Amino acid sequence: MPPENHIITTGLLILLILLPLPSPAIATTADTPKFREAPAFRNGKNCPISKWPKNPYDPSTIHIAMTLDYTSPYLRGSIAGILSVLQHSTCPENTFFHFLAVRRHFNHLNKTITSTFPYLNFNLYNFNPSLVRHLISSSIRRALDQPLNYARIYLADLLPATVNRIIYLDSDLIVVDDVDKLWNIELNDRVLGAPEYCHANFTHYFTHKFWFHPIFPNTFKNRTPCYFNTGVMVIDLQKWRNDDYTQKLEHWMRVQKRIYELGSLPPFLLVFAGNVKQVEHRWNQHGLGGDNLEGQCRDLHPGPVSLLHWSGKGKPWLRLDSKKPCPLDSLWAPYDLFRHQSLFSDS
Repeated sequence: MPPENHIITTGLLILLILLPLPSPAIATTADTPKFREAPAFRNGKNCPISKWPKNPYDPSTIHIAMTLDYTSPYLRGSIAGILSVLQHSTCPENTFFHFLAVRRHFNHLNKTITSTFPYLNFNLYNFNPSLVRHLISSSIRRALDQPLNYARIYLADLLPATVNRIIYLDSDLIVVDDVDKLWNIELNDRVLGAPEYCHANFTHYFTHKFWFHPIFPNTFKNRTPCYFNTGVMVIDLQKWRNDDYTQKLEHWMRVQKRIYELGSLPPFLLVFAGNVKQVEHRWNQHGLGGDNLEGQCRDLHPGPVSLLHWSGKGKPWLRLDSKKPCPLDSLWAPYDLFRHQSLFSDS
């Protein structure tokens, strides 16, 4: 090697040694998935083969609806919820997911879902926030003010007309039982089935303006209303469409600011409370997020458990990340597929 080249090479080596090395924090790029890939879950040997949507009336298909918000931490909860359904299902390949989302997030959400659950049967449906922006009431938590919180009201309009029954699930829960058991409950003549809690003080869900109004309290005449949580519902969409329950809910949303401050829940109570098919409490062990202001730790309700629901202010992923979890948050952690930052890439 000529002397002058040797000097140049030595100078480059010295320069490389002096330059700071890139941080090894996490080897990710903008295209790196936010979530690890879930295992493939296959049907048991006695499962029929789902033919939906080729056969839109296939009775072996279980239809589940959820909202997906790509820009909020709730997406992490949704992913955990999907995993929990598949993991505990006898016939996971017969489960079809219907995701409601804002159209501008479709590309990101499609990549996220297909990379996390390569075998998942799903569709994305556009929910237009302008449908409800003028109908949203103020609430005690910002999350309750978000348009997607109201998307469940429009399931019958957004999903194909051939989907006659749906299980709606919130984004802050996990299922620890075969969802087929919930799917097959008998609704009889009711439009909606959910666990009811008749010991709750029903008057707390509405303001004094409602109870002292000359007409509003008559809404519950001839029915005994009980509280139910709208995060877990089995809905007969055909009956919903026939009687236009979307319009009935929107009616109460137009007068909402005078009578309540709890997001999308009160309209459901006004329309359905007292006419709900009772579902076992095991299918919504709700309130694990604590109350809507403090988010303090809570215990399970007495009795068996098929679904754990972190409704309320405290979310398990936030408490786990802050190293201040509640005891029951450890039950959610095994379903968390979020890619945490580490010193090395796991790709």
